[in-house]
Parts: sequence; C-alpha cells; structure tokens
Amino acid sequence: MKLPLLRRSALALVVLMLAGVRPAAAQGDSSFNLVNRSGQAIQELYVSSTQVNTWGQDLLGRNILENGRSFAVRLPAGQCNNDIRVVFGGGRSEERRGVDTCQMTDVVFGNQVRPGGASKRGPAAAARTGNPSFNLVNQTSKTILVLRASPSSDTSWGDDRLGDTTVPPGATFAIRLPAGDCSYDIRVEYDDRSAEERRAVDLCNVANVTFP
Repeated sequence: MKLPLLRRSALALVVLMLAGVRPAAAQGDSSFNLVNRSGQAIQELYVSSTQVNTWGQDLLGRNILENGRSFAVRLPAGQCNNDIRVVFGGGRSEERRGVDTCQMTDVVFGNQVRPGGASKRGPAAAARTGNPSFNLVNQTSKTILVLRASPSSDTSWGDDRLGDTTVPPGATFAIRLPAGDCSYDIRVEYDDRSAEERRAVDLCNVANVTFP
C-alpha cells in the first residue's frame, strides 16, 4: 500500500529529525558583518561557499568600506562554510578560507584590538557612573535604521534601541539609557547596509552623539 505524498514527506521529516539531521530551512543563520579594522579602505568583497570554485560578484558594488566601518553580508540560510576575499585600495587582497559564519556575528579584517586598546572586558570601562542618555544626530546623507549602544565592558551589542523608528538625514533622536555606566560603545547601521562604530564614548559628558 502506497502512502500519500504529503504523509510520506512528513514521515521523512520525522526520520531526519530522529536521526539528528536538520532540514535546510531549520539550519543556522549564515549572514554576518564584515568589519574593517585594517587601517585602509576595502574596495571589493567576495563571499562564496567553500563548495563553489568561483568567487562570484563583488558584494560591495560601488560602495567602499572605510576603516572602522562594517558591512552586512546576507547569505542563504544553512550556507555556513564560506570563503571570504577582500581587496584593499592599491590592489592588495586578503582571504579567509573555510569560515563557519553560522558561529559568528562579525568577521574582522585587520587588527582586532579595539581603538584605544580597550577590550570589551576592560575593568576601566565601568569606573564612572552617571546618566548616559544622549541625542543621536544624523548628519550623514543616509538613513539610520539601527542603533545599538552597550557599556564598553559588555561583550555583545544588545538590542536595537530605535525599535520601529528610523533616523533620516538631518534628524535627531533621543536615546534613553539606564543610569549607571558612562563608557559606551555605539554602532549605527545605515539603509545601504554599511555601518559605523564609536568606541568608549563617555556619554555622561556629552549631550549629542553625531554621525559621521
């Protein structure tokens, strides 16, 4: 007796789950942020599965990823093992092979020590306390879609503090933070998928944080 197609598909899915195999739709998020800490601009970016023999197209297109900024790379779910190639100004290139992007949020090219030598775990970051709330001022030509701000002593960026709000060019948005740590790391993400970061900002001594 033959089972209907739908029942056979459901049965096959159960067998895969019992065997410890995840279907492709349930596999990890392979997207990541490429972070440029090389000291020079990145002009080209290529990302391809390790199972592919060609690099494909330049993901930056007409964009240039300046030092200190990052770029969001979107990949198909489940494409975890990837080769990454960047080309700097002047033509020098650098490659990373077999990177498991499902296990990381950021892929960094260049010196991974944060500006000023301050680690996210640095004990000096939490020395001062006060009111770290500030006004985000967008003086770029791009719309800010995401803002993340976390104490410099934290190891993660945390949630988007804009929520459903966006900050268009020339606009200001008030960011309310809990009283406590003064030293914060701040990251904004723009509508062209580029990003910019500020590290160890003493928010208790400033009212406005302006980008760029």
